[in-house]
Amino acid sequence: MPENQYYCGNCGSPYPPSGLPAYCPDCGGKWVCGPLKFSPAETEQKGIWRHRASFGSSGPVTYLGEGSTALVPLSGVDGVYSKCEHLNPSGSFKDRGTALLISELRQRGIETVVEDSSGNAGASLALYSKAFGITSRIYVPESTSGPKRQQITRAGAEVVPVPGAREAAHQAVEIAVCEEGLPYGSHALQPFHLAAYAGIIYELYEDLGQLPGTVVAPAGHGSLFLGTLLGARSLEAYLNRPRSISHVGVQPENCAPIARLWQGQGFAGSRGKSIAEGTQVESPARLDEIIAALDRRRDTVHSVGEDEIQIAWQQLLQQGFYVEPTSAMVWAAYRAFGSEWPKPVVLILSGSGLKYA
Repeated sequence: MPENQYYCGNCGSPYPPSGLPAYCPDCGGKWVCGPLKFSPAETEQKGIWRHRASFGSSGPVTYLGEGSTALVPLSGVDGVYSKCEHLNPSGSFKDRGTALLISELRQRGIETVVEDSSGNAGASLALYSKAFGITSRIYVPESTSGPKRQQITRAGAEVVPVPGAREAAHQAVEIAVCEEGLPYGSHALQPFHLAAYAGIIYELYEDLGQLPGTVVAPAGHGSLFLGTLLGARSLEAYLNRPRSISHVGVQPENCAPIARLWQGQGFAGSRGKSIAEGTQVESPARLDEIIAALDRRRDTVHSVGEDEIQIAWQQLLQQGFYVEPTSAMVWAAYRAFGSEWPKPVVLILSGSGLKYA
């Protein structure tokens, strides 16, 4: 693993070689992923592991089919493609980050992990934990129901329902971590996920035969969005083409803290529920890092309304893409704002429609 690949963004302490701390033990700061170094794919590996040298993994391969997802052109729209992350093993892009996290757990001899989630992250962690002999406990909002909770339960994870809003589940798991000393495999706080998501950019370059012009991603906590930014910077540096890719983050208007901060509006809190439930995060863990990484000459963050998300979801279904509404936000943003975006434009479809009740 490259020296200081993962380190504290506050004091600079490197991520320790043992244990799984969610925060820096020296100062309590958040972990960040340092600049990545792109290297060409290892042809003897599959999926995300073809680029393991780029994201610095020295742990065992934990492959269930994640990565190397299809890149499909949208019919009738020249130069626009869908990156089908909803076709990963558990049905979401989270499998990339989970695979790398589970590899780290095995490398460190950790046999139990806890997480808080309203859906995709918990389903992914439950599935991969079961496959590789790790015990998982997932804290979910008591209101969580439907296919995502069924996924978590059927994969054999212990499910702990927590009354109240989404943030209450996060608070409950942090109490458990403190009181029981449990390893916290947070998809929002652990830095490994960021490196895994960078691989999406590498795959786009390979499949397109060129750099994408614009990459559009939904943003909740922001790990996917930030991971693609990190991947772009490393690939652009390798090709000596700095700041060539434009990045667009998309949030629902009902909960858009990153978009509001980017647009100088401040944050007024959640305005109610959104059908884009995967991005309904009031306090994004990576907010400051995202704002710092964006370039106002090329990048932006938009929010889209509920009606626009619903229409986009139906239109993608008519094109043959069965995704959850969170994924459909990227098409809604293109319809509203994308006429001048540099092409090729790639829309990241983050989660399967099979998860949406």
